[in-house]
Amino acid sequence: MAGFLASKCSHVGRSLLGGLGNKLSATVSTQHEMANNSFLSQIRSFIQMRTVLKVVDNSGAKKVMCIQALKGKKGARLGDTIVASVKEAYPNGKVKKGKVVYGVVVRAAMQKGRCDGSEVKFDDNAVVLVDKQGQPIGTRVFGPVPHELRRKKHVKILSLAGHIA
Repeated sequence: MAGFLASKCSHVGRSLLGGLGNKLSATVSTQHEMANNSFLSQIRSFIQMRTVLKVVDNSGAKKVMCIQALKGKKGARLGDTIVASVKEAYPNGKVKKGKVVYGVVVRAAMQKGRCDGSEVKFDDNAVVLVDKQGQPIGTRVFGPVPHELRRKKHVKILSLAGHIA
């Protein structure tokens, strides 16, 4: 009975490894599968409805929640304009909590390909608040801003930024 059980277990092990009896290939395969699973859990997505974004200007808002992306069916990316609701604000700012505002996405966690083959992505999602004409509400922009905003006609935001990435 013990011989039958041992042969049954070794047969199951071989079928799981694709007919290979080498234990080294099993650990390499397992590490490879774990690397793929951790990669799949870190996939970044578009800025879509109900995404909370950090405000990186001095307009008075701290955090906004996206209501609608004005361009694109899936959501907004770098340089796109969104409609957002202010969730947190400073007491003496120009923008108050609950106000519906427009914003330009200046940092996105989703990668964006560049013409030279490189990709740019940031650690957080950030926005600069603008009025209906596209002029910034604040007078300063904090943190890095990608130069892709120049193609999207947001030159004023680039001129206010301290660092262009």
